[in-house]
Amino acid sequence: MKDNNTRQRFIEMRAKGKSFNNISKELRVAKSTLIEWSKTYLTEIENLKAIELEALQEQFYLTKAARIKLLGQQIERIKEELVNRNYSDVPTDKLLEIFSKTLNQLKHEQIEVSFKGESNAVDDLVGTTNTVTWKP
Repeated sequence: MKDNNTRQRFIEMRAKGKSFNNISKELRVAKSTLIEWSKTYLTEIENLKAIELEALQEQFYLTKAARIKLLGQQIERIKEELVNRNYSDVPTDKLLEIFSKTLNQLKHEQIEVSFKGESNAVDDLVGTTNTVTWKP
């Protein structure tokens, strides 16, 4: 039986996508054992993968809030540039096209905000809720 440290290293290596072959060589554990561990520790492996992915997304500003902020800043810069443009000597069709595409990207990031009021026992029994939905 392998120790907890070896099993923890296995979980970390699988979460990083390493193959059973490479893990077997590095940890000196039979592949059949590793396959059994992968079934036993599936939840831990998946959770660690999710944590690592979330950290990467945060590091590279791939969170939804960051994308919305970046797109909003881009829209503001384009709007300023459009206001300052001299339309007689600069082809604005390209800038307008970029503006339109950026607006569409921003619309895809739109989420529906839903506010829920307090429920009471009667509401719970009859299945009604106090929900106010706001959609910009």
